[in-house]
Amino acid sequence: MAENRDLLPRDELTLLTCAEMSKSDGFAIASGVPGRDLMERAGRAVAMAVMQRHGRRPVVLLCGPGNNGGDGFVAARHLRTAGWSVRLALFGSLEALKGDAAWAASTWTGAVEPWSAGLLDGAPLVVDAIFGAGLSRKIDGEIGTAIDLVNERKLTVVAVDVPSGLHGDTGEILGRAVEAETTVTFHRAKPGHYSVEGLRRCGYLRIVDICIPDGALATIDPKTWLNAPPLWTHLLRRGDIADHKYARGHLTILAGSHATGAARLAALAGRRVGAGLVTIGAFPSTLTALQAAEPGNLIVEIDDAAMFERLLGDERRNAVLIGPGSGVTDRTRGAALAALAARRRVVLDADAITVFASDPDLLFGSIDGPTVLTPHEGEFRRLFPDLAGKADKLGRARRAAARSGATILLKGPDTVIAAPDGRAVVNIHASPALATAGSGDVLAGLIGGLMAQELTPFAAASAAAWLHGECARLFGRPGLIAEDLPALLPQALQSLSSFN
Repeated sequence: MAENRDLLPRDELTLLTCAEMSKSDGFAIASGVPGRDLMERAGRAVAMAVMQRHGRRPVVLLCGPGNNGGDGFVAARHLRTAGWSVRLALFGSLEALKGDAAWAASTWTGAVEPWSAGLLDGAPLVVDAIFGAGLSRKIDGEIGTAIDLVNERKLTVVAVDVPSGLHGDTGEILGRAVEAETTVTFHRAKPGHYSVEGLRRCGYLRIVDICIPDGALATIDPKTWLNAPPLWTHLLRRGDIADHKYARGHLTILAGSHATGAARLAALAGRRVGAGLVTIGAFPSTLTALQAAEPGNLIVEIDDAAMFERLLGDERRNAVLIGPGSGVTDRTRGAALAALAARRRVVLDADAITVFASDPDLLFGSIDGPTVLTPHEGEFRRLFPDLAGKADKLGRARRAAARSGATILLKGPDTVIAAPDGRAVVNIHASPALATAGSGDVLAGLIGGLMAQELTPFAAASAAAWLHGECARLFGRPGLIAEDLPALLPQALQSLSSFN
C-alpha cells in the first residue's frame, strides 16, 4: 500500500478567509488589474444573478459605506441599463465614500436616497450590498432596523458577498443578519458560507470568477477546502489482481456489554467500505449474540484491557475503533490507551471520548500515531471545555487538533475535519435524516475501514463524512435508520465514478 495516502488539494474547492480574499485582491492589483475593474466585474455579476434568477420587477439596492456598497452601485447601473426599475439607498453619505467605492458611486446617475421603510413598500426584490464578509461589529441602529424589516416581510433578497451580518470566516451572526434567496460571492467561497447560519441564510450560493490572475492561491497557500470526492477519491482502492484480505487491512472494534448493535453497525460499515477483515472484541456474555449476527464479522472474547492489548500483538490488526457501545469504563479507557501505545491507526468515538473527560491530558499525551477523534458538540465540550460554545467552529476544531495531536471530526450539518497541521475541510454533504441512533456508529466504522486501508486520518475522515451523507442522499425518502446506511455503501462508492 502507499505510505502517504492523503488528500490532494483542489483549487476549485478552496475556501478563503476574509484576510486571504483580501490578499487575492491585492495580488490581482499588484499584477496590474485595477481595483475598479474587480468592482465592475463583481457588480455586473450581481446584476446578472438578479436578471437570470428573477423575472423583471422593481428592485431596491441597499448600499453600505464600503466596497460592498460600491458593488451595489455598479449592480444598480447595470440593472437600470437593462431596463429594470431601480431605487438605491445609501447608509451614510456620498462624500464619505472612498477609493473604488467612490468611483462606483460616481458612475451611478440615478437618485441616491436615504434609508426609509417606504423603500420596501410593494415587496420589491432587494439587493443587500450593505456589509461584506469582513464585518466584525454587531449591527444595530438604522441598518439593524432595515435588516429586521427585510426579514420580517420575507422579501426576496440577493446578497452581495455574504448576507449582511454573517461573518465570512466564522459564520457568526453579528447581532442580526439578512436572510437571502441568493448570495453572489467572488473568486472563492468563504468558510462562513458553509457554516450552519450560512447554510440557513445564504440561499443559493453563486461563486463568480472576477478574473483574479492565476497564481493568487499559490501565493496565499490556503489550508481550508469544501469536502468533495476530488480531494480523496484517487485514494480509494480499486482492486488489484494480487489483492487478498490482509492487503485491505484488518479493523478491530471493541464492543460493550449492552449496546452491541453499535459495534455491529460499525463493523458492517468498515467491511462495506473495503476493510479486508473486521473483528469485534466482546464480553463473554455477548459472544453468542454477536456470533449469531452477521457471519462475516469475526468475534473474539475481550474481557478487559489486558486481553485487548494481547490481541494487538498481531500486527496485521492495523486499525482500531473504540467507542461505539464500548461503555464508559476502565476497560474502554485501557483499550484506547493500549491501541495508542501500539501506534495502530486509531478511531476514538462516543464512549472512548467521554471516558477521558476527567483527564483529557492523559489522552492527548498518549496520542503518538494516526488518530481520529469524532466528537459531537457535547463530547467536544468534555475534552475541550475552554473551546466549547464559541461561534468559530472551524477555529475550534483546528485548535483542538493542534492540542490533541489527533485529527478532529466535529460533527454537525457543517461537519469540520481538522488535522493537527492546520489543514481543514468543511463537509456539508449531509442530511437531517442522519440524526438517528446508530448513524454515528456507521460513520466511525467508515473511518476505521478506510484507515485500515492506510488512508491518513485526515483523508479517511473526509472521505467517510462524504460517503455517510451520500448514503442518506441515495436513500432519498423519509424513514432512514442507521441499519439502512451500510447497505447503501456500494451504490455510494459507485457514484464516485463520475468524479474520476
